[in-house]
Amino acid sequence: MNPKMLAVSLSLAFAAAVPFGVMAAETAATTAPSAAFEQAPLPYAFDALEPVIDRQTMEIHHGRHHAAYVKALNAAITDTPALQGKTLDEILASVSSASPAVRNNAGGHYNHTLFWTLMAPADQRGAPSDALKAQIDKDFGSWDNFSKAFEEAGTKRFGSGWAWLIWSDGKLRVISTPNQDNPLMDIAEVKGTPILANDVWEHAYYLKYQNKRADYLKAWWQVVNWAKVNELFAAATE
Repeated sequence: MNPKMLAVSLSLAFAAAVPFGVMAAETAATTAPSAAFEQAPLPYAFDALEPVIDRQTMEIHHGRHHAAYVKALNAAITDTPALQGKTLDEILASVSSASPAVRNNAGGHYNHTLFWTLMAPADQRGAPSDALKAQIDKDFGSWDNFSKAFEEAGTKRFGSGWAWLIWSDGKLRVISTPNQDNPLMDIAEVKGTPILANDVWEHAYYLKYQNKRADYLKAWWQVVNWAKVNELFAAATE
């Protein structure tokens, strides 16, 4: 048997020995890798934050807006081989070298993933820890000063963006970022570890509060998951 006929014979024998489903799965694995990032389910019911945030807003915000960031981020990663295999934190840390699509959608995915955990149903919210309250008194003078600064960071953010409480250079600071930027990005004006964040894009509040962003920011304190905030603060300061 000549070499060409031998090669064909071996190929046919291999195909017969390996089930078609296995071959198809292996081919798919090389041509269509699984998504780099996935959206976690909302950690509570869509109506769990009512009346502060209504069910429809949560369904649209989580099911459409956040989902769109994840889908677009995965598409951008597919088109950027240098970013494949990197964690979200690694992408954010060098986002200045990435495309606007990566910057916007990586930020959108990170910010929203954190945001959902910073809110909770009434029986899970807890209260600020003594350590957190002491640090707030130290860095802001009082809890009222802190809450006012946080609300102003949200109301004074022109257009869309986020209000943040971060741990930076050994103290708590309130800042805001535009669009889907965050303080973990290497392009952030003020860098730090997120402790608390509120979304002030209109899609986060417009169905219930219309253009009254200040009302939304004030009401939002009622749904803050202080158990999670305490955890983030403890981890940042340990």
